[in-house]
Amino acid sequence: MTDAIHVLHPREVPLGGVRSMNVRRTLPHRDRTLVGPWCFVDHYGPSAAAMDVAPHPHCGLQTVTWLFEGEVEHRDSAGNVQTIRPGEVNLMTSGAGICHSEVSTTTGLHGVQLWIALPDATRDAGHEFDHFATDSVVIPGSDGMATARVFIGSLAGADSPVTVHTPSVGAEIQLAAYSSIDLPVTPGFEHAVLLDSGSVSVDGIDLDHGDLACIDPGTSSLRLTSGTESARILLIGGEPLREDIVMWWNFVARDHDEIVAARNAWEAHSDRFGAVTGYAGPVDRLPAPALPQVHLKPRRARRSDS
Repeated sequence: MTDAIHVLHPREVPLGGVRSMNVRRTLPHRDRTLVGPWCFVDHYGPSAAAMDVAPHPHCGLQTVTWLFEGEVEHRDSAGNVQTIRPGEVNLMTSGAGICHSEVSTTTGLHGVQLWIALPDATRDAGHEFDHFATDSVVIPGSDGMATARVFIGSLAGADSPVTVHTPSVGAEIQLAAYSSIDLPVTPGFEHAVLLDSGSVSVDGIDLDHGDLACIDPGTSSLRLTSGTESARILLIGGEPLREDIVMWWNFVARDHDEIVAARNAWEAHSDRFGAVTGYAGPVDRLPAPALPQVHLKPRRARRSDS
């Protein structure tokens, strides 16, 4: 148990270009930049709206796509083409640069888009791609009232083989109605719990739909309690990154000049990011927005030292 819980409330933002859909974003947040290495959380649906995100660049991060409903086709400039379905994780490591498109192939879409900031030691390495279909496992000690699908790291006796560059965890957890479990977690990790459906409390703190409860290191278990209906949550976490980062548009860097260089390379159609083939949307690629009229400063890795 822990008293160090900070609840972030989502804000609505449009995702994509010409045909955008609204998402609920909790990270990055003005009060917190990272949970472990996780630096971005978008939560969307259930919605009949389509996702059609034209080719766009990334550097310095890993993208993690996890669906509850629907299907999305991923295409990237390394030549990877993959349909993503519920229970399957797509992890793309951008390294120094890659671009990809994301298009829903079914009506109805519900899921999360997550980013993991790469540590300085590997953030300029080559790009990688992982896809993994998870199994649902009963959480030990839950009397069958809770299950987990582990898509990053290890939890509840299950492991994911996808490649991450700092110790991390990511899992979808389902709780039956009127259930309460003590979920063992790694004490050295920061963690966050996102409420997707139903009602749940984390160590006695009630969450609203789309809330992200952030838990500082030091706890070895989380008490998760559902209400009158079954609940679905997302758990993410990892070792604190302890590296200040600059996030702008689709880039994670360490200073303003790196952001400018990445934007310029994308706008110049540089080989750094390559090109996606086979995307049939309304535009060939997303243009980069204008840089802000201020010098971008690194954000502190931790929300507070107090």
